[in-house]
Amino acid sequence: MYLTATFALLLASMVQAQETIVLNAEHNMTAITGTWASGYGKVVTGPGFATPANASFTYPDVTGVSYSFSEDMYYEVARYRFNSNASQPNCITGVMSWVHGQYSLETNGTIVLTPLGDGYQQVQDPCAAESNFVENFNYTELITRWTIDQDVDRGYRLRLWDYAGYPLPPQYLLSTTPNMLPKTRLREVAIDPDTLLTQRKREVDLTKRGAGEHGRRELGYREENAAESWFRTALDKIFGGSSQKDE
Repeated sequence: MYLTATFALLLASMVQAQETIVLNAEHNMTAITGTWASGYGKVVTGPGFATPANASFTYPDVTGVSYSFSEDMYYEVARYRFNSNASQPNCITGVMSWVHGQYSLETNGTIVLTPLGDGYQQVQDPCAAESNFVENFNYTELITRWTIDQDVDRGYRLRLWDYAGYPLPPQYLLSTTPNMLPKTRLREVAIDPDTLLTQRKREVDLTKRGAGEHGRRELGYREENAAESWFRTALDKIFGGSSQKDE
């Protein structure tokens, strides 16, 4: 789940109000800086994944996610995923996304990832009116919890939890030197708030197409929990009901 910068900071404040987390040994088994990747490291940040100059991607063999963090507080994220559709098995959606920006390690144990504004994603949906397109992709991401432990076979392992407290796929340290594209805006884009809402609506529509619990789980769909309900209510009060949940 991705949020605007204002929403992420609001939710980070909510987390801090609920619980003060002390950064301790579980965060410091090794530094978070470097490049991490899920699975066997086929999806990796850097020039082998995204080419922002022409908003294109080099497709890896398998899906996965990769995060890179630098010592001067920059980050990069590469994702490649498939969304299954239980009611229409032939309607499998492929999504590749790339984003980079600056991150902050908050005193309450959260991480806020704020994009530079030049991120993009490619969506391939055989059942949509437009089956293959590229769009801007710039959401502020809130990591509500993170730990670093050690796997006997794979070495250092980074675990991240999203804004609602759900775990992301575990990632393993590939390199202590981050493999990242230049830490500046690499493509000029006009950020339109209406476009961000359209992207979010599309994500919800894709989720709804996955019938049954298996499809919903594959698409990352979740029933709204108490924390999300509180957050939506807070947004309704601020923006006059603009955060109404899709049904």
